[in-house]
Formats: sequence, structure tokens, C-alpha cells
Amino acid sequence: MKTVIIGTNHAGIAAANTLLDNYGDQQEIVMIDRNTNMSYLGCGTALWVGRQIEDYHGLFYTKMEDFEAKGAKIMLETSVTDIDFDKKEVHATTKAGEEIVEAYDKLILATGSLPIQLPIPGADLDDIYFLKLFQEGQAVDHALAREGVETVAVIGSGYIGVEIAEAAKRRGKNVLLFDAAPSSLASYYDPEFAKLMDENLEEHGIESHYGELAQAFLGNDEGKVTGIRTDKGEYQADVVISCVGFKPNAELGGDHFKRFANGAYHVDRTFQTSDPDVYAIGDCANNYSNALKADVYSALASNAVRSGIVAAHNLAGTKVEGAGIQGSNGIEIFGLKLVSTGLNLHAAEKAGIAVKYVDFEDLQKPGFMPADENAQVKLRIIYAADDHRILGAQMASRYDMSMGIHMFSLAIQEGLTIDRLQLLDIFFLPHFNQPYNYITMAALTADKD
Repeated sequence: MKTVIIGTNHAGIAAANTLLDNYGDQQEIVMIDRNTNMSYLGCGTALWVGRQIEDYHGLFYTKMEDFEAKGAKIMLETSVTDIDFDKKEVHATTKAGEEIVEAYDKLILATGSLPIQLPIPGADLDDIYFLKLFQEGQAVDHALAREGVETVAVIGSGYIGVEIAEAAKRRGKNVLLFDAAPSSLASYYDPEFAKLMDENLEEHGIESHYGELAQAFLGNDEGKVTGIRTDKGEYQADVVISCVGFKPNAELGGDHFKRFANGAYHVDRTFQTSDPDVYAIGDCANNYSNALKADVYSALASNAVRSGIVAAHNLAGTKVEGAGIQGSNGIEIFGLKLVSTGLNLHAAEKAGIAVKYVDFEDLQKPGFMPADENAQVKLRIIYAADDHRILGAQMASRYDMSMGIHMFSLAIQEGLTIDRLQLLDIFFLPHFNQPYNYITMAALTADKD
């Protein structure tokens, strides 16, 4: 069987590795990508730009030679121009202009996502940057190193926006952070948690402008950006970094495929498209939310990897159904850690789900443990009002409590109720936690009526 994979980042790599490692004697693999590289961990861009890590080399976790050694054919800097689904052929053009045709038995679309560009005046000015590809990270890094660049405006205070705002501040810049939402990280956290990050950013000198809608980029006669205009004022900036979200890169195939609401390829729980010989994985396809019990779009690298594994097994004949997603995520900025999974209150309300929630806050370890090894942990558990099924959780601390969110992710996936947490077997040792663990205490004090 010949399988062509279009896209060689997280999803495509996971699919290729699964096929080569498990079905190598049955598979001929061709991997095509228009980029110059593969496997870039974009989530590490801010660490590199902010000089929290030495350089970017470790952000590439595999290379072309690794796949060639397994027998795969790799074509980088090659753009797919058309797919003939009747003849089962992929048409592409190399950097040198050579037109090639690759026949396939099965096709995997792993084309990822694209940064959303604000449709406002001045969007074509120089020194407006996006963050997705390695080359875009390089461009931001070089811009921050230029003489005369003192003020950086970041539009969008989701994960990438907040992370690059921290990075620019660590590089000694004046940083202005804008978002139409009333707080940072509003898509992931309830206000009581988001405000912790807002205060953290302000304490470290980042000037926040929440509840402001960008209306135009301002520029000079040389075509260079000089600032932005919002519905509340005008602000000077030497560099603008736009981080307002992503959209699926799903143009290939046109109306050949059934589509999700936002244009992504619509797939089933095996990541098979409406064409039985084509699978779509990663950011170009939808996924299934266990909390909502419905298809959703969620552009996360962890989701991409799992989708690639599931699709590859099914393509090769091993029936595996995806476990669904919770949208588990986390962030650390200036030492403050926030993690969440499932639904927050706004998402539950938007979906029309009646929920309750319980908050609990306590030290991670007993009070007699050294203060520099201990910290407060804030926890919120969100659960269905009718059957008490756990639907979401959020945690915040300066202690690394991040592994706890995985338990809540599994609870959502398996449909567990908050009642089941009350007597959960959680070990106690002062080096790790308290005898009355905050998870246990939250469950015990939750409203069960």
C-alpha cells in the first residue's frame, strides 16, 4: 500500500512514524511539505525569543534523514497544487519548478492551520508579524534585536500572545498587550483564574488593554507600521505581533469533502474523511469533545499527535477509535502556572449545559514544609448540575501542580462524576501534598443536590 502524507509537522510525523514502525513491511510512505523543515515545536518559540533557552535547535525533534532511514520518501519545499481523487494522484511542484505526480492508495491530509489575519486597514504594512512557523519565529527574533525597536504591541492575549509578550519583556522591550476580551486567556479560564494572569503580567511591567478592539494598523510613508488604533485610542509601536488565533489550512480538495462548520475537513472518530481513501489529521480537521459530546475544532499539538496515531492504524487496517479530547492545556508566565481541561463556565453556558462548580484553595504541602518548596494552589471543578459528570477543571499556582490536570482530563473522558472523587485513593507524603488533599476537599464540599 502506498500512502502519501501531505504535511510533516506533528500530525503528519505521528502518522508516518506509526505506519513505518508498525506496518513498515506493508507501507510505501511519501511525505510532502512546502516548508524547509519538519517537526518544529512552535510552542517553544517564545522560550527561544525570550532567551529562556539558548537557541532553537532543540525545538526540532526529528529530521528528514530519520524518515529516509526507515524507507520513507521525503519531499520538502514542495507545494501540492492539485489532487485528482478519481485517479488518486497528488500533483505538486518543487522549489526548482519541477512538476511531479505521486499516485496513492491512501492519502493523509496533515496540512495544519494558518494564523488569522485581521481584516483591518494597514494589514499589509511592514513589521507586522505572526507566529506559527519557524521562519516567523526567526523574523520576530530578528525584529526584537534591531536597533530602535523599543515598543512592541501584541494583539491577542491567548496563549501565544501572552507567551510572546513575556518574551518581548524579557528582551527589555516596552510591551502593550491588546485583546477584545475582558481578560487574558479568556477562552481557557474563568475570570477568577484569568485575573491571576492579568495581575502577574502587570506586575512584570506589561501594559494590558483588555476590552479593546483593534480597528487599524498605523504606518508611515515608507510602509512601516508605527502603531495601532483601537476603539479606545491610538498607540505607538515599533513592532506589532498579531496572535488572534488560527484557522484550518484546508483548501485542498475544495467541495470534494464534507466540511466542519469552520471549513476544516470533517472526519469521524477514526479521522477518515467523507472520502474513504483520505484521512485528515491535526489542525486541518475537527475532533470530538468528550465534555460536549459533539464535534469541535481544537488546534493543539497534543491533539494532532493523537489524531495521527489513530488515523494511521485505521488506514493500515487496525480498527482504533479516537478517545476524544478535553482540550487540556497549560501555560507558565513569569513563574505563574495555569492549567485547564474541558469546559469553563462560559463554554458550558454557550453550549446550553447547566453546571455547578466548586472552588478550593490550599497549600500544596503542609505548612511546616519549607516555603520555597511550597505554594498556594487554586482549584475549580466544573460538573453537570443533573448527573454530576465532571466537565472541566482549572488550576493555578506557582508550584508545579500540572500533572493533576491529567487526572481531570481522564475523568471527563471516562464520564466520571464529582461524587467519585470524594474518596479517591490519593496518597499523602509531606514532600508532595497534604493529608486532606485539595482535590478531595473540593469534591467533599461540592454541592451534590
